Amino acid sequence: MFSSLPLFNLVSSPFKRSQLGLFHGKSKQYGNNVPFSKHKTRRSWLPNVHSKRFFSETMQEFIKVKVSTKALKTINKYGGSIDQYVLKTKPELLGHEGMRIRVMVRDKQIEKEGQGQGQGSSSPGSTQSVVPPPSTLADTITAALMP
Repeated sequence: MFSSLPLFNLVSSPFKRSQLGLFHGKSKQYGNNVPFSKHKTRRSWLPNVHSKRFFSETMQEFIKVKVSTKALKTINKYGGSIDQYVLKTKPELLGHEGMRIRVMVRDKQIEKEGQGQGQGSSSPGSTQSVVPPPSTLADTITAALMP
């Protein structure tokens, strides 16, 4: 339902590699090697990244993704659920891959809600909240970014 193209324009990536996984704001750092002679040479440090598989309860399948240790700790904080992590984390911390997974999870949730409402019979006394479709592109982006 939500277009993923406008969401990627909102997310900045500090370096190309961070587009390929869940880095939770971690990026490449730069500094100097300083030996005893004090002759400084430039160097860089990459984030601590591991390839992991997470089970998505919403999609009922495993998702293989590169994840930094900081993102892994945050996923564990949310109960080990990749779904809760991508839905509750700010877009600027998720990056491209996180926003892609968020869109997939949201689409699957909306699809399940649609199936649940179509199959179940509602009693006259029950109230169901139906969200009207967004009217503009800005409303679509805002709705997609809200957890």
